Amino acid sequence: MNDAAMEIMKRSFNILDKRRADLLQDERTVKLKERVKNIREISVEHLPPLLEKACETLENNGVEVIMAKDGDEAREAIYQLVEKEEMVAKSKSNTAGEIQLTEYLENRGIKVLETDLGDRIVQFSKSHPTHPIGPACHLDMDKIAEIVSDEFKREVKAEAKAIMGVVKDDILDKISQCRIGITGANSVAAHDGSLLMVHNEGNISLLTMMDLHIILVGIDKVVPDLEDAVSVVKLETIYATGKTVPAYMNVISSPSKTADIEQIILKDMYGAKRVVVIFLDNGRSQALQKQKECLWCIGCGACIVNCPVYTTIGPDFGYLRHLGGRGVVLSNYIHNEAVCFDSGLYKCTLCGLCTVECPVEIPINTMLEDLRKDSVKGDIYPKKHGEIRDNLKIRRSPFKPDEK
Repeated sequence: MNDAAMEIMKRSFNILDKRRADLLQDERTVKLKERVKNIREISVEHLPPLLEKACETLENNGVEVIMAKDGDEAREAIYQLVEKEEMVAKSKSNTAGEIQLTEYLENRGIKVLETDLGDRIVQFSKSHPTHPIGPACHLDMDKIAEIVSDEFKREVKAEAKAIMGVVKDDILDKISQCRIGITGANSVAAHDGSLLMVHNEGNISLLTMMDLHIILVGIDKVVPDLEDAVSVVKLETIYATGKTVPAYMNVISSPSKTADIEQIILKDMYGAKRVVVIFLDNGRSQALQKQKECLWCIGCGACIVNCPVYTTIGPDFGYLRHLGGRGVVLSNYIHNEAVCFDSGLYKCTLCGLCTVECPVEIPINTMLEDLRKDSVKGDIYPKKHGEIRDNLKIRRSPFKPDEK
């Protein structure tokens, strides 16, 4: 990412910081933070039985459940559901980004319509998202107008409303051609068999009304009850946007149905005829055994907003849609030590500001430090570090004889 884009991203982050500053000190936010931290710790601690319960209640509610051990299984399961379609509509989903679902489907000849404004702009620009909630934080008004003008082969004014209008009209035109909607989920209530999704644009509501609604969600998003799920997404909204609640909260518990005729349950009223949930493991079970704290994450992106490394080099620090140090940690379990190294294992300063900023206090810096110890044992570390180590062993100095 170039210097101009970095400055725009930092400016966007500063605006977010100011917007949420007072709200983070509010007594209700402090109490909510304590409650959610407890929810996430308990949920991760009891993840296997909670996940089993979630599958049971969802299926009892009429939702189809698929377990995917990795990205390959998840992509193939989704492809089997959409292979006859020319185009599918999709909402913002960091889990879908993790498995590069859009790229996979388009390589198989299926167009993917990103319905979130920021994701659609990033899709046009072929750039990398820079925040889990605001993917286009690195693009200013003039650049976005240029991108949209190039896409639609006509001049679009560098005005927010004008840009939104052009992109919105195109999405609404194309979405009418789609039968399948793909979304993520912010939280899953195990005992209720419900999935909670938050958004501000209303696009997810449109996707849930399609014939087939596919929901891709990491197994780490499971919590005990719907009340817990609401608490989690409220705190996520506060830290991610500086607002107390999002514009929309969609709770999906089953396909569309009615019992208005003599209490006879009939399916297929107005909404989805089928709801399919794909639970993605993709290394999370391994993380649960070794560094379970990285699964506490609520997806707000607070850790990167003031991170001295991320605000200097951007998405090069992290793994795909899992940005910053926490993404580096997760990449170790999604893939291996080599990918973890490439994602920025040794770029972190270990300052711990991410943990200070995190609403659930994930100890990212200490997890990265532990992974560095393991990587050294596996002979994976920066070449220069090895040279310094060898110089110290031989000469008791970090320098070579010809160095000052």
